[in-house]
Amino acid sequence: MKVQLTNRLLYGLLYLVSLLPLWALHGLSDFVTFVVYRIIGYRKEVVLSNLAIAFPEKSDAERSKIAKAFYTNFTDSMLESIKLISAGGRLIDKMFVTDPKVFELFSGTEKNIQIHALHNFNWEIVNQGVSREMKLPFLGVYQPIINPFFEQLFKEIRSRFGTVLIPANDFKNNFLPHQDKQYVIALVADQNPGNPAKAWWVNFFGKPAPFVMGPEKAARMRDTVVVFGNFYKLRRGVYTFTVEKITDDPASLQPGELTLRYIKYIEDRIRERPDNYLWSHRRWKHPYKPEYAGLALETLNL
Repeated sequence: MKVQLTNRLLYGLLYLVSLLPLWALHGLSDFVTFVVYRIIGYRKEVVLSNLAIAFPEKSDAERSKIAKAFYTNFTDSMLESIKLISAGGRLIDKMFVTDPKVFELFSGTEKNIQIHALHNFNWEIVNQGVSREMKLPFLGVYQPIINPFFEQLFKEIRSRFGTVLIPANDFKNNFLPHQDKQYVIALVADQNPGNPAKAWWVNFFGKPAPFVMGPEKAARMRDTVVVFGNFYKLRRGVYTFTVEKITDDPASLQPGELTLRYIKYIEDRIRERPDNYLWSHRRWKHPYKPEYAGLALETLNL
């Protein structure tokens, strides 16, 4: 009973915050950025360490500038996500702007389509915009939130315009009802694998990092069209989405080639907009071990 009351009060507070106009939320975000970055220093060591690995050629001052912009994007994303509690379709249309031709890529084929995306800002807004435009059933694979209140809240937000959510921790069972129908499935595939001994190992920005095998294996097994997707901020509160078709015959590629192409795509997109990437997660969390040599993709002659 106490938990239910607390959750209702918390939802009421978040709903009231969501009613604020975007300009007010962004003003609040500036204050939160100062607190998170300058006072609390939330994951600051992780962010700066990641940036040092990715951009060794940049000065400390240049990397600090990227970090500061990252934290602004990070807190903007948090508060814009709260805005989605009460936001309707008209607001989403203002916050998500893209060329309608982007979605032509998702028509004219009878095959299923996989979108391989990355942890850019703001994925919550882009999910809303894409699901409103997508004609085919749109499936989104996601990592469940540990806190039950926020898990339920974001499930409701993310599925509002038709996205079918597939939790990654029970993918097989939740995917079964959709496997025999045509679909578009979005995978944010740059997360750390649960078991680095069962992952591809690749030099990511020059340092070995593990990448999950599942997306490539699924594409080859199900003979899907593979599309790489990128999204980023056009200006504060406005985001766009671009796609690049990679192959409609993934089985014709060498094992590991699709993953290598995806990693190069990620690196290129990050270099274009380094503050747009989620640097607070530890991409190089797992150390490389000699026993992973058989999983290394760098030996492919591509």
